[in-house]
Amino acid sequence: MANAPSDAMQRLIEVVAQLRDPTTGCPWDLEQTHASLVPYVLEEAHEVADAIRHGDDNHLKEELGDLLLQVVLHAQIAGEEQRFDLDAIANGISEKMIRRHPHVFGDAEASSSDDVRRSWDAIKRQEQAEALAGATSPLSDQLRTKVRGLPALAGAMTISKKAAKAGFEWDDMDGVWEKVHEELDELKEAVANGNRGHAQEELGDLLFTLVNVARWCGIGPEEGLAGTNQRFLDRFSRVEAALGGDLQGRSIHELEVLWKQAKAAIRAEQSSTSGSN
Repeated sequence: MANAPSDAMQRLIEVVAQLRDPTTGCPWDLEQTHASLVPYVLEEAHEVADAIRHGDDNHLKEELGDLLLQVVLHAQIAGEEQRFDLDAIANGISEKMIRRHPHVFGDAEASSSDDVRRSWDAIKRQEQAEALAGATSPLSDQLRTKVRGLPALAGAMTISKKAAKAGFEWDDMDGVWEKVHEELDELKEAVANGNRGHAQEELGDLLFTLVNVARWCGIGPEEGLAGTNQRFLDRFSRVEAALGGDLQGRSIHELEVLWKQAKAAIRAEQSSTSGSN
């Protein structure tokens, strides 16, 4: 028998059920499906990650609530069709955690995080082997399932790591850089030919190769891009402020001068802050 949810959790379940009530519910919520909610799940997950990066507990609490709402909404939609409910979701993940932590819930031993990872991977491989029994392309099938819900950059890194581990790998870093230049040239050619569909494919190939560069260097492409986004916005906000919020009609030369000034000012502030610590 499932444990009764806390009062707070039960309240959220009831709120979502009321939003989805066919007679008195919200028209927008009633229109939603699993598919229509996908962008919101991804958006909320990214906002949780952003709150974690900024170390803001109030923001993190709010964003985790938004993400939890998405889980409860999906459970409500499935429950209305008698497919599964929130209890089934919770029981499923509980069973998985118990199964994959025999050193906590069973007699196995694990004295370090490395031991835990090895045990987790072994159990997961066995589960996947059972699920993919008889498949002619088990690794591809496994990866297709694994990355289907991931952002593209994260999915590319997962595919890259698994393929390399299976032996589909360059001999050295020089080979990776050669591939980067090859893909960049092909992108330039596709753009020059005005073939948008081909250019998009080549852009994807270049980005995938750059993910491999990140893997070889042991750096995170998602974290790198998130940092660049934030740095761009920090500098761009200063350019806007210097122009009173109006960029219309400004020359690229004027904007570039202000951009360099903003970049130098931020660097000076960071040096001053680090020097005073």
